[in-house]
Amino acid sequence: MGSSIWLLLFFIVHITLHHLVAPTIAQNDVLCTSEAEFCWRCADFGNYINGSIFQQNLISLLSSFSNTSQNQDNYGFQNSSLGQGSNKVNAIALCRGDLGLEDCRSCLNYSTQSLMRNCSYKTEAILWAEPCMVRYSQDLIFGIEDEDPVGYLPSPNNASNEQAFRLVLNPLLEILSDKAASGDSRKKYAAGHATVLGYETIYAHAQCTPDIDKVNCSNCLKNCISALPACCSGKSGARVLKPSCNIRFENNLFYMSTADSQVNIPAPATPATPETPSPPERGKKSNTKINIIIIIVVVIAFVTMLLGGICIFLRVKQPRVKLDDDTLEEISLVESLQYDFEDIRSATDDFSDENKLGQGGFGVVYKGRLYNGRYIAVKRLSKSSEQGDREFKNEVTLVAQLQHRNLVRLLGFCLKGEERLLIYEYIPNTSLDHFIFDATNHVILDWETRYKIIGGIVRGLLYLHEDSRLRIIHRDLKASNILLDEDMNPKIADFGMARLFVMDQTQGDTKTIVGTYGYMAPEYASHGRFSVKSDVFSFGVLVLEIITGKKSGSFHNGENEDDLLSYVWRNWRDDTIPNIIDPLLTTSSRYDIIRCIHIGLLCVQENVNDRPTMTSVVSMLNSHSLTLSTPSRPPYYWHYNTDSETSGSGFRLTETSYKSGSSVPRRVVSDITEVYPR
Repeated sequence: MGSSIWLLLFFIVHITLHHLVAPTIAQNDVLCTSEAEFCWRCADFGNYINGSIFQQNLISLLSSFSNTSQNQDNYGFQNSSLGQGSNKVNAIALCRGDLGLEDCRSCLNYSTQSLMRNCSYKTEAILWAEPCMVRYSQDLIFGIEDEDPVGYLPSPNNASNEQAFRLVLNPLLEILSDKAASGDSRKKYAAGHATVLGYETIYAHAQCTPDIDKVNCSNCLKNCISALPACCSGKSGARVLKPSCNIRFENNLFYMSTADSQVNIPAPATPATPETPSPPERGKKSNTKINIIIIIVVVIAFVTMLLGGICIFLRVKQPRVKLDDDTLEEISLVESLQYDFEDIRSATDDFSDENKLGQGGFGVVYKGRLYNGRYIAVKRLSKSSEQGDREFKNEVTLVAQLQHRNLVRLLGFCLKGEERLLIYEYIPNTSLDHFIFDATNHVILDWETRYKIIGGIVRGLLYLHEDSRLRIIHRDLKASNILLDEDMNPKIADFGMARLFVMDQTQGDTKTIVGTYGYMAPEYASHGRFSVKSDVFSFGVLVLEIITGKKSGSFHNGENEDDLLSYVWRNWRDDTIPNIIDPLLTTSSRYDIIRCIHIGLLCVQENVNDRPTMTSVVSMLNSHSLTLSTPSRPPYYWHYNTDSETSGSGFRLTETSYKSGSSVPRRVVSDITEVYPR
């Protein structure tokens, strides 16, 4: 107990010193001119060719922002698209909420020229000028709260009294952020001032792009405010710039006076300063800081021990918290994502059958449209489902933290009585199984599209396994959980069965086996052991399905009893590879197809240690000079009836439970399958 307190005291001293001498933080590769006239960021990926259709569309679209005859209904915000497929450009232009029409045009004209000059031949870029912002991308950017890139511009000047300044600044920014998020949906802008008693006046504004909703606007602005202590502590002014929102404060009026409003903030209780202060000597200043640190440490240590004693007492006196309370406690961590139930009911036309996208064991998925025009997918969890609470908690706490272009984005959730809703971005092309296994849609998937889908799945899994803040094991990777956007880019969906690992953890065990038969790794199906290599196995099955056009769970080879992995292995071993490849791909790159079959077989090897990591798979796909090892025989699967799978949106969960130590599943009822031994 004593050693813990001393460690706590050391930590408190460290934090206190950190705040007394606050460091500046890097700008996340956002570049600014020396006068901070404007800042910009060009994407590290994606280039277009001079004279290409994409370039023509980009120039035409950006020029329209400042050259077309605008009217006051634009409210300083424009979002538009031009082109089709890979030549499509999506762009956003935003002027500061107080700016007049001509000033807005002038800023946009200057900004678009600067953006084209500084980010030439890049398919994605953003530029912030002082009174406006311009952004474009190949990907859909409308109605999406984007946190990256982010730029920080602290003033070179310090506040007269840092403590008093902060006590006024924080509530001022919070009030303006709430006003911007909940105010005029056509502008989402608020500006105002408050006075630091005895010192300067703080002028500030908060602004979001009007295409994001109230919840996302509020979340974006709160994150801007929370970043201030690290980047701009003690400064008399600063700007925090994000694609979806920005905040700024100065000790002088930087916006039009017509937008200004007085914000009444109770005067903070700060020590009175002498009328004729004299600068302290260096020695006295150092002693004063040390005394402050000692006082803070002693007070915090006392409060910590007091609270610790209270917590121990309450823990002894009170019974353990029930699972439902834990669920609500974890949900409170993502309160900023909560939607109003009536808004979702209205968006889905009261959950009408016409808006129904699909149904699974944990509920129904509906298509919806919010008041701002944005389409969403709403998963309404079943009230009778025994795993509804656990499923809901798992998806909200995990998926809300995941941000990657190859993962379906969780926009928020809703709780009302027994109603539990998950709100996702809407993906127009539904799931991969509606294309790869469908006789009509099958022809749309040429090799270039399939190769792009494989690459996107790899990048999504690599993010889950290595690049996200926490290591995530998906545990249900399959064709129906790969959704395709309007440009056929893949997005991994449905994290209700996902498990979270700390970064140095390599393996987990479970008594309840969940997932979909045919994609399960043998060590998981038989013994409940799962790891990143379990997802690698499922990925390998998925690759072989994409190349063959055949479904693993219901594979038939004439009159022969066979499974997809054994069929692919036998033809690979006998050098009859053309039998494996979908006949639709006969005119495609045979080398790339065979290499992908090779990678797929490496991923489905029975020995866990023989399977590559997703990092290795990325290297295999990107480097044709890399020699691939020889795969060993994949495990053999018993056959089970999976022909009863129903159509849906891809938001489905299949749970299959196994007896401990047995590879033969007992009969289980799931949302899309009843599993029987053949």
